[in-house]
Amino acid sequence: MNKVALVTGSSRGVGKATALALAQLGYDIVVNYARSKKAAMETAEEIKKIGRKALLVRANIGDVDKIKSMFAEIEQEFGRLDILINNAASGVLRPIMELEETHWNWTMNINGKGILFCSQEAAKLMEKTGGGKIVSLSSLGSIRYLENYTTVGVSKAAAEALTRYLAVELAPKNIVVNAVSGGAIDTDALKHFPNREELLEDAKKHTPAGRMVEIDDIVKTILFLISDDAWMIRGQTIIVDGGRSILV
Repeated sequence: MNKVALVTGSSRGVGKATALALAQLGYDIVVNYARSKKAAMETAEEIKKIGRKALLVRANIGDVDKIKSMFAEIEQEFGRLDILINNAASGVLRPIMELEETHWNWTMNINGKGILFCSQEAAKLMEKTGGGKIVSLSSLGSIRYLENYTTVGVSKAAAEALTRYLAVELAPKNIVVNAVSGGAIDTDALKHFPNREELLEDAKKHTPAGRMVEIDDIVKTILFLISDDAWMIRGQTIIVDGGRSILV
């Protein structure tokens, strides 16, 4: 029986790269997207070229009903789930005094609530086959101040706290839970930042490792965390930023 991985928000960026890397390792992949169907279909095609199955599921993970129907589809198609990568994220980037309740709810639902309920549903499937691995994506805004980043930063802090709670409570089910927090990466997501150029310039100049973080750096860390080598790492958020945050 082939192992199965779900990567939320896997139509592009880190999510897509992770999905393809997992396919290379032999996993069948559930490609989840909310809006960008064309990009998601391209990801699915690339997975099939690698020789693995790809199940395309549209679901906004800020909506628990959509999460439940996505997992029903996964169970029907594959009957199992071994890996969950909570990658999908969204957020409203505004100064604190310009934030409205809808901005808060939208961001917290996808980046916080989505992780909880995806992990809950994943755990039910993982338990049937003796366990699994969950990795959620965070960012430095969870522990540092970033301009216009309030809703996302707070939601990522929630994601990191959830990682700790899930790690403890899912451990008896043989499920390993961790998170990866990346420094600034030049992806599509960064295009939404009003201060994108400053962020990139800062990362280039002030990263001790001598270069910016790249998508591949994050993917390799995720692959390590889902490997048996990382078995004793539980509830941790691994910062992959080339040392940038140490200088703050």
